[in-house]
Amino acid sequence: METVLSIIKILFFPGLLFLLVAAMLAEYIDRKACAHMQNRIGPPWYQPLADVLKLLGKKTIIPKNAGKALFRALPSVSFAAVATAFLSIPVWGSHAVVEFEGDIVVILYLLTIPTVCLFLAGWDSHDVYASMGSFRTLTQMFAYEVPLFMVLLTPALIAGTWSVSGILLYYSENPLYTLINIPAFIIALIISQGKLERPPFDAPEAETEIVGGALVEYSGRYLAIFRMAADSELIVVVSLLAALFLPFITGIAWIDFILYIVKILALILILAVLKASMARIRMDQMLHFCWWVLTPIAAVEIIVILIVNGGIAL
Repeated sequence: METVLSIIKILFFPGLLFLLVAAMLAEYIDRKACAHMQNRIGPPWYQPLADVLKLLGKKTIIPKNAGKALFRALPSVSFAAVATAFLSIPVWGSHAVVEFEGDIVVILYLLTIPTVCLFLAGWDSHDVYASMGSFRTLTQMFAYEVPLFMVLLTPALIAGTWSVSGILLYYSENPLYTLINIPAFIIALIISQGKLERPPFDAPEAETEIVGGALVEYSGRYLAIFRMAADSELIVVVSLLAALFLPFITGIAWIDFILYIVKILALILILAVLKASMARIRMDQMLHFCWWVLTPIAAVEIIVILIVNGGIAL
């Protein structure tokens, strides 16, 4: 019976099916919010699902010079990594479907895989625009990975655990310690835009410059899977931010689930405001901003946390 229950959790709720539904709703909310801020009507609620179904019904074209096996495998690998990472983030109550000491490190590793898949997708397509997009993707990853990992790991230093569920429980019992993580939270919000390749950090796909970036040669069901992976990654990222920096829970599972929904909606709207209000920046500006602004701030945040936690001798 326990095995059946675990399979249900993984496949349906709060696992794969819930992730897909949440990802489509997140895309709708993001697009609708941006449209309102730009004085447009925006799409209907079913548009994300319609887009996926349309792509699934279209013919899939594989470039002649592309490696067929790699070209086909990359979308599935990207989505599988995102879906696996979601299983270690608390959604229903304070415990994840799969939790263990060190799962935050595994989550961060899994969230790197979709970016690598995008790079390989563009590189394997042997197209000029796709190659430019893929190398921009890789360059941007080198820019944001260090500050992103630093700020996402800082809550674990005080909590004394490398489990997302453990961090959530610790800060829910010691809410005052969340205040010291506010600078890390702000940096995480900004860097998340780069991780998700959203404006102002959307240079890797820049439609006005390189058509569509690394995925310009993808079509049909493979493009649909990549799009689902991208939408799902948004849910995973905001869920991780909510667990680490907004650890407000009651201990009652269904109430905590409602709080989870409220938190991720708030974070999606914040990211939508950033997306709609900022223009794209150049890749060199991205590198400079991450390495010379955000990384030093993240380093200072870690030092402060170690001092507060008694981790170093004064």
